[in-house]
Amino acid sequence: MSIQLYNSLSKKKEMFEPMEPGKVKMYVCGPTVYNYIHIGNARPAIVFDVIRNYLTYRGYEVTFIQNFTDVDDKLIRKAEETGQTVLEVADQFIAAFQEDVQALGVKKAHIHPRVSDHIEEIIEFVQQLIAKGYAYESGGDVYFRTEKFKQYGKLSHQNIEELQSGARIAINEQKDNPLDFALWKSAKPGEISWPSPWGEGRPGWHIECSAMSMKYLGESFDIHGGGHDLIFPHHENEIAQTECLTGKPMAKYWMHNGYINIDNEKMSKSLGNFVLVKDLRQQVAPHIIRFFMLSAHYRNPINFNEELLDQAKNGWDRIVTAVSNLQHRKQAATAEGHEEAAKQEQYRKKFQEAMDHDFNTADAIAIVFEWVRESNQYLRQGKVSPEGIQVYLDLLHEFGEVLGLPFVEDSQDLLDEQVDALIVERTEARKNRNFARADEIRDLLLEQGIILEDTPQGIRWRRK
Repeated sequence: MSIQLYNSLSKKKEMFEPMEPGKVKMYVCGPTVYNYIHIGNARPAIVFDVIRNYLTYRGYEVTFIQNFTDVDDKLIRKAEETGQTVLEVADQFIAAFQEDVQALGVKKAHIHPRVSDHIEEIIEFVQQLIAKGYAYESGGDVYFRTEKFKQYGKLSHQNIEELQSGARIAINEQKDNPLDFALWKSAKPGEISWPSPWGEGRPGWHIECSAMSMKYLGESFDIHGGGHDLIFPHHENEIAQTECLTGKPMAKYWMHNGYINIDNEKMSKSLGNFVLVKDLRQQVAPHIIRFFMLSAHYRNPINFNEELLDQAKNGWDRIVTAVSNLQHRKQAATAEGHEEAAKQEQYRKKFQEAMDHDFNTADAIAIVFEWVRESNQYLRQGKVSPEGIQVYLDLLHEFGEVLGLPFVEDSQDLLDEQVDALIVERTEARKNRNFARADEIRDLLLEQGIILEDTPQGIRWRRK
């Protein structure tokens, strides 16, 4: 079965056929790096990481680009508040982003381009739009002529006349049309800026992704992704400016993940219900957060609360308990045979069918649980073979690699930093009177030959 994906542009599922056989070019909009990321920011990071994993698993050579917006009004305000430069703020929160998402099992993009490193390409892009009559300078700002792109609104499926009637021109804006958007903004006193043909200034928001995606992926590429909130105006404006310049489709497929609600309410600053990933990671193991995110289809909204996180933790525990039982029985298994291989291939196909159907991780995880049940039934047999047990472990590892979840680790040997992290988690569990988790970690460390020693300076550990 071939992969099908939902294309926001056509509003339907389509067969996935990359422009170059065997190769996939993906661009995913990254964060504006003025603060720590919240769980809404984490969702697209996880979703598109899994999509990248699965395409690679299915044999495609994937080039994955994700930008950092490091020049923006929000960064300028943050710099003013903290006394830092804009780029110092960006450096701080890029590092924080990478720490958060890597803890969630997200791999780095092949390239993480930053706006501040691509001013030359952005200026050239804007100059070409002006030369073709698609943009105009006004008081040191440069605006895109929205009415010149007759397909404006095709991604968000909005009528341009309706958009115009709902648009407003802010005071001091010198636009020809309320829908026209800024490609270049003239600098205010003290703001970060660069010299340009229109005076000192900085890029508008939308132009950055058009310029950087074109530099690294060409005039047209396969998949452009991001959160649902980016469809309009960000992605709509990217399409307009890029396709006016090139005369070609910017991306063949547009993919967008759904929102996250907090206790059935939209996450917003006004409600004060933001959940930062760095804070959540102190309360919940990062792989549980990822498992929770993938338990719903990426296009569906997710409701977030402690009860649902606990359900995800319980589901995760069922899987790792099965893995632990398999590993324990394998040590004493003596029967001969490899009778489970045919069943393994059956479940591999079921998993692939779920993921081929618009990357349905919810259904894929359901297949993981079915495979866990099969493994439990196998162990209840009188005689089991090491080879048979390994069949179950191998497929769980394979599923985990695609989903970015460590159902079965590559190695049973814990690294030093993993031991340290487990000890910290065990200490916190004991403080919170979660003695079951503390004992679970103690047993895991013992199995790995890790001896814990209480000292006046705290817990120390050594290997047997």
